Amino acid sequence: MHGILLLTRTEINRLRRNRRYLIFTTGLPVVLYLLWSKAGKSAYGVDFSAYYMVAMATFGAFAGALNGNSIRISEERKVGWIRQLRLTPLPASGYVIAKILTAMATTLVSIVIVFVIGRFYGGVHLALWQWLVIAVIIWLGSTIFAALAVAVGYRYPPDQAQPITLFIYLTFTILGGVWFPLTGTLGNIGKATPTYEAIKISTDVIGNLSVPAYLVFGLVIWLGVFAALATLSVRSMAETV
Repeated sequence: MHGILLLTRTEINRLRRNRRYLIFTTGLPVVLYLLWSKAGKSAYGVDFSAYYMVAMATFGAFAGALNGNSIRISEERKVGWIRQLRLTPLPASGYVIAKILTAMATTLVSIVIVFVIGRFYGGVHLALWQWLVIAVIIWLGSTIFAALAVAVGYRYPPDQAQPITLFIYLTFTILGGVWFPLTGTLGNIGKATPTYEAIKISTDVIGNLSVPAYLVFGLVIWLGVFAALATLSVRSMAETV
């Protein structure tokens, strides 16, 4: 466990020096919230500024977990970094666990910053328990995309991982209502995405103070599916890294 935590700390320090990563996962959600949080009256049954705060926190957290990790894992596999780690006492699963822990640590920062902006700029007023529950939902939801990042990064080289990651991310964010709430056919299709489920659970906590069990169950299913894909990718590529 010590080796995993040491690798996690190293990964976090590397990301802290990656300005492009920080801008995309923290700066962009804040800018978009400042621009669009007052563009509507309501969405998902809550004030629009509250909905957009949740959406942008989800955007930053999920982007950090998926976009940066998948391409970085693919590049590290290509240059032989993962092979070098296998020569150390680090467990076979240690690299994957460290990546997920790193994603959880870094995405928490983007969630907190967007929440602060939502409170003092967007005028979102919630009880302490609501802030905490929403943060935990989005935070744990980001592990779904961290697992998907492992699945993509392990299986595909960098030149393929980047467009695949972008396509997956745009599909989930658009259909999931991250950029703007959808209605009609696309809205109904989007209800099956983990991005929609994370946002809807959070807005239900704000507006209804209760959450349908099927939404939570849906997030768990997505996590199981992507974790299984990650496991298959790691095992299938074990002899090539």
